[in-house]
Amino acid sequence: MRTRGLARLRGWGGAAAMAVACALTGSLVLVLPEAGGAAEPDGDAGASRASQRFTEAAPAHAEECAAPEASLSPSGKDGPTIEAIRNRKVKKLIVGVDQNSYRWGYRDPNKKTATLEGFDIDLAHKIAEDILGDRDAVLFRAIPTNQRVKAIQSGQVDMVVRTMTITCEREKDVSFSTAYFKTGQQVLAPKSSDITGFDGTLDGKKVCSAKGSTALTELEELKKKGLGADIGTTVPNQLDCLVRLQLGEVDAVVTDSALAASQAAQDPTVELKGDAPLNTEYYGVAMKKPDNGDDDLVRRVNQVLEDYRDSKNGWQKSYDHWLKPALGKSAGPPAPKYSD
Repeated sequence: MRTRGLARLRGWGGAAAMAVACALTGSLVLVLPEAGGAAEPDGDAGASRASQRFTEAAPAHAEECAAPEASLSPSGKDGPTIEAIRNRKVKKLIVGVDQNSYRWGYRDPNKKTATLEGFDIDLAHKIAEDILGDRDAVLFRAIPTNQRVKAIQSGQVDMVVRTMTITCEREKDVSFSTAYFKTGQQVLAPKSSDITGFDGTLDGKKVCSAKGSTALTELEELKKKGLGADIGTTVPNQLDCLVRLQLGEVDAVVTDSALAASQAAQDPTVELKGDAPLNTEYYGVAMKKPDNGDDDLVRRVNQVLEDYRDSKNGWQKSYDHWLKPALGKSAGPPAPKYSD
């Protein structure tokens, strides 16, 4: 395995790349020249049929409860939750984010300040600006993928803006805003790999996913339906899977297509596999479940999102700056759904 990992690393920078890979596990970000959109995958008819079989077998998590992406109607009114944030000695909105997801939430080591930036970071700044009147009145806390819910429930953060998929299961523990991004699960693998997507080409292959992620949930369900992949490799942070892939310790990564495309932009030797994502998922801002009916923060974030979707300097501008190079032209943000 060590020989295999070194061989692959030589293809993207040898000893220097190995040092970068080690740094990645210490929460630094590998920033390579941008690549265009993911290349079109190859595949024969047999692989396509197999992919269809697994897609049909996959659970429709978004349909297991009534419209999980539906949230409370928006409101600009202040309430006890927002007042408590404003009355802090240090008036900051505390937001859980990622610092390792290229173009979403990351630190660019090529910049002197190395401040957090990305699509999710822009949204967090916008929420802080609306609530506290200052877009910089935000305290970012880096939260591992598998600690997002715990960080909210324990009060370590006011909210999580971290490519967090809205699911029925998670809604038992936290409240979500309306959806601000549409995505789905997809396979990321080396361009030289014979893997073609969620199909029989994954049989016998080692696949990496993050603990507590919807990717792992999907893989576990597919395993029950006959997927022959080894899905035992899990990591705290999704980016660690890319490192495992670069080291040759796994054959493929499964994650949200939006994240996978950004990782392909980091490392031009890998690409998304399959014609389309396995399913449809939506990202939302996650917050603590309201106490005593105090739902003002959820409703306020939904009001921010209403404005952010339509603003000239809002969603589309942020998408074009951060995500368009990897994901291509966008159809725009998903339309909001409300439960009341």
